[in-house]
Amino acid sequence: MKPIYLDYLNRLDIAELGMTDAEILAAIETSLATQGRGEAVIEPRVHLEPGVANGHFNVLRGALKEPIDSAGVKVVGDFVDNYTIGLPSELALLLLLDPRTGVPKAILDASGITDMRTGAVTAIGAKYLARKGSKVLGHIGARGTAYWNVRLLDYLFDFDEIRVHSRRPESRDAFAERLRRDLGKAVIVTDDWRPCVEGADIVVEASRLSEPTPLLKTAWIEKGAFVVPYGTMSAVEPSLTGIMDKLVVDDWGQCKGGKFGSLRAHVEAGTLSEATLHAELGQIVAGLKPGRESDAETNLLWHRGLSLSDIALGHAMLAKARALGIGQRLRYA
Repeated sequence: MKPIYLDYLNRLDIAELGMTDAEILAAIETSLATQGRGEAVIEPRVHLEPGVANGHFNVLRGALKEPIDSAGVKVVGDFVDNYTIGLPSELALLLLLDPRTGVPKAILDASGITDMRTGAVTAIGAKYLARKGSKVLGHIGARGTAYWNVRLLDYLFDFDEIRVHSRRPESRDAFAERLRRDLGKAVIVTDDWRPCVEGADIVVEASRLSEPTPLLKTAWIEKGAFVVPYGTMSAVEPSLTGIMDKLVVDDWGQCKGGKFGSLRAHVEAGTLSEATLHAELGQIVAGLKPGRESDAETNLLWHRGLSLSDIALGHAMLAKARALGIGQRLRYA
């Protein structure tokens, strides 16, 4: 057998790549369109709960045809108490493979990929489902994905007002300061959910609850707003889906199963079902289903996180790394 080598990109390599907002969004939008055309294979994520800590592993798997042409598996830990020992809550690895031979192509630190691609799906969802003139963002949560939600949304919408809230004051204050520095604009920190959410054009709920608690009130959502709830534990009221004109998900297969997710109770109650679902986001990006059709629409996107997004962004990073000579080559066989 001829020698087989794979590329390895660690966290420092990923940082050195300096992926731009435009590069991140382009990679994810391409993957969504590919999925929407039915040119991808995605398996619903599975969970592994070790039972020795407050957390679990997510295992995501999928494959994309051209132009990305890659299969992949990502394993990401979600351990909410890691901050007490100086670690991020989410640490991840992505394995990219040749879909025709099974030969491994690359291993990448995927902690940053997870954050970037989550923010990109939020932003692309807003591109197609939010009002074009949206100028006020209300964001709940300050974990890793939160930064890329706000950064990439602001890249597309150039907000006049950004509001953020998180349970721990030190967390939300540090989050706001990072955003002020990187975006070069004012960021409002609120002490509660209501002043963060009420009247916002775009509402993102990325909380870190230990159990389902309806802290995001339906009455606070403005007519014509775009809402993205994706906390692991639900923070929304059962009535939230009832005010929506369009309910959109990233992949219905993984949204309709499993024990976690912000709209899990809505699926179980039947208020979110194949009958009430407007589309998967990829179908909208591919032009097969309409996105927002009027400023009066109140729309919702629930995304669980796509293996396809991880694969697409990992593929883009690998291509850029090879062009720039970044990373290491490892002998596999």
